[in-house]
Amino acid sequence: MQEREMTIMNRLGLHARAAVKLVSVSSKYASSVVLVANGRRADARHLIALLLLSAAIGTKVSIAISGPDEVAAMTAVTRLISNGFGEG
Repeated sequence: MQEREMTIMNRLGLHARAAVKLVSVSSKYASSVVLVANGRRADARHLIALLLLSAAIGTKVSIAISGPDEVAAMTAVTRLISNGFGEG
């Protein structure tokens, strides 16, 4: 299992467009991708669950990934979050 904590840094937080990108990236891997924020847990393949995290800018999220391609999945997910979901 791969685990990491990150901070949401894009201006709008984990809003709909950013969550769609996270679902898209997570769905490319066989591994289970779970985010925890604000005391809530979400499967990163489920858009509504991600939106219910209410992860605004500055929110710390824990990422837990387990499965056959967990290293590659963690690299992709952390890259997406650290790049502000591609929102410049």
